[in-house]
Amino acid sequence: MKAYKQRVSDVVLTYKLECKGAVLIEGAKWCGKTTSARQYSKSVLNLGDTTEYERAKEMMSINSSLLLDGDAPRLIDEWQTLPGLWDSVRSEVDKRGECGQFILTGSSVPPDISQMRHSGVGRISILRMRPMSLFESGEGNGVVSLADLFDGQSIESMHAEMTLDQIAYLICRGGWPQATFQSGRVALGHARDYFDVVTEFDIQQIDEVRRNPDRAKAIMRSYARHIGYQTPLSTVRADILQNECMSISDDTIADYINTMSKMFVIEDMPSWNPNLRSKAAIRQSNCRYFVDPSIAAAALGAGPGDLIKDLKAMGMFFENMVVRDLRVYAEAIDGNVFHFRDSNGLECDAVIHLRDGRYGLVEAKLGGMGKIEEGAASLLKLYDTLDFTRMRKPSFMMVVVGVGQFAYRRKDGVLVVPLACLKQ
Repeated sequence: MKAYKQRVSDVVLTYKLECKGAVLIEGAKWCGKTTSARQYSKSVLNLGDTTEYERAKEMMSINSSLLLDGDAPRLIDEWQTLPGLWDSVRSEVDKRGECGQFILTGSSVPPDISQMRHSGVGRISILRMRPMSLFESGEGNGVVSLADLFDGQSIESMHAEMTLDQIAYLICRGGWPQATFQSGRVALGHARDYFDVVTEFDIQQIDEVRRNPDRAKAIMRSYARHIGYQTPLSTVRADILQNECMSISDDTIADYINTMSKMFVIEDMPSWNPNLRSKAAIRQSNCRYFVDPSIAAAALGAGPGDLIKDLKAMGMFFENMVVRDLRVYAEAIDGNVFHFRDSNGLECDAVIHLRDGRYGLVEAKLGGMGKIEEGAASLLKLYDTLDFTRMRKPSFMMVVVGVGQFAYRRKDGVLVVPLACLKQ
């Protein structure tokens, strides 16, 4: 049995089990939900097993409470295959009146939420889990803590060197837990297998709608070509028509994208709405991202060598990797990640916003002094536009780089931090 790699979400799961009767861990297939949940559960109902699912399905119509019998916390894996269990869990939590009774895991939103009569508010807490960040997989050293930056702690010059070849490999391998125990072609194969399974099988199983695998693949390829952009569906459709020679409607694209969101394959980033001194209009549409950059590489059939030959594309995929890691770390410190764009062209790749109102501004750059200067200039320009009579100042401004030997603070106050240095 492979050793268990600690997840950033483990701390969050422990906390939530202490606060609520049940915790739902949701996230992409293969991201490690069940493995993590098993570290904390004392009994298991595995609905991912066909035999156990059929037995449970029959029992639902007889006495669903029997499915919940077992030592607590009891893990109910792939709960969404029997949505009626949600209300049974909620009711059992009320009956027991104790915290930490159940852990539910699911790799998609239930196809029929009409079977769920109650939201579970106050009883069931939700934890979003994603593929591994560099710190979790062991490629990062975590010498720079986001929590410390929000608390005003300064950073010394710290070392964490990573080459362009390493970054390209990690983008294509992704943060799939099993892949982190492997290397070379075997590790790279997980993302390609994920892409095939999602488009050929999973997208057909989430509900009763029959979807075309070729269309699913075409849409995912177009998404991969528009990472980090606020691309409207009409542009995605035009891109598919030009590059895939396939006719498709906006409504069809919207349906596939909505389905992929329910499967946690794509995770678009909402916009941040600050108070500005300028009258520029803030662009409110979401930015396009996958839950892991390796899905984009797999969709386009790109390997590490292909990215090295196309640094512009690699920069887009690296931005997706930065977003993935920031989301993992922000979740652990009670925060969310947004983007900012306005009508004057001012932008910020990521805004980490905590629940208490503190925030940090982040630009993602693959590397090189010219790109670092560009990122820092963009952050300082946004800083000068913010209205601090109506909002607090940012806790930090940071350029996250892929290729870089050191984490340090510039004379203008902007931090330059290799992604491999970061942790929650």
